[in-house]
Amino acid sequence: MTALSISKAWEETKARIAADGRLMAIVAAALIILPGLVVEVISPSSIRTSSSFVESILILISSLLALIGQLSIIRLAVTPAVSVGEAIGHGARRMPIYLVAAILLTVVFIVALIPFAVVAYVAGVPFDRSSEQAFLQSPVALLLSLLYLALLIFIAIRMLMSSPVASEEESGPIQILRRSWDLTRGHWWQLFGFMVLFIIGALVLIAAVNWGITAVAVILLGAIEPMSLSALVVGLFDSVVNGAVTVILAVMLARIYLQLTGRDTAGASVPRSGI
Repeated sequence: MTALSISKAWEETKARIAADGRLMAIVAAALIILPGLVVEVISPSSIRTSSSFVESILILISSLLALIGQLSIIRLAVTPAVSVGEAIGHGARRMPIYLVAAILLTVVFIVALIPFAVVAYVAGVPFDRSSEQAFLQSPVALLLSLLYLALLIFIAIRMLMSSPVASEEESGPIQILRRSWDLTRGHWWQLFGFMVLFIIGALVLIAAVNWGITAVAVILLGAIEPMSLSALVVGLFDSVVNGAVTVILAVMLARIYLQLTGRDTAGASVPRSGI
């Protein structure tokens, strides 16, 4: 089993961002921040209860571009000599394969739900909408829900290397999932601890920025409405923070991937200006 040091991966992440952060910022701005900002201005998430067809299409496009951005940033984090254009082209080429892998994983989650639903049905847990309160108060439903959640978390941690594998290996969708499963074997608790800390930190940062900027924007610019100036300001700050979080996570996963594959000998590149 390959040794894994989360602290080493974090130090390497800081070094990679310090070296090539400008290039990563360009990718994040083009593929994560700008598309996210467009969606937030047209359909602010803070007031969105449902999405029209056009809004759904915009959200889908933004999500796909974000996937390309994630794979591109991983490419920059792993291969110091690559340019922004090459990284984006590589990310665009690998994104459909990574997307199919994500869809397959979603199917796995749905299939895994079936035995829990069967047990709940046999145990007499109510499923109709009129009995929603009874379902929420059922001890059996609570226990099964917790078990299913634990299973989802276990599988999700084992799939953490899916994006680096999708970016750095010429694997098909099924091979991506298998490879991630193999690479994370024996490192579940380390990866779980890292993700818990990262998610908590990211949520606190995002919530603090969102609440603070939203309050200031509403006071100075008025209520948040589609195509309003307040929506633009709040959307800009939210998108920038989301972009920064995505960059940090992508680089961190890339450095963990290099450790798990024994390719962590490359140091940080010198800062470059080429695009």
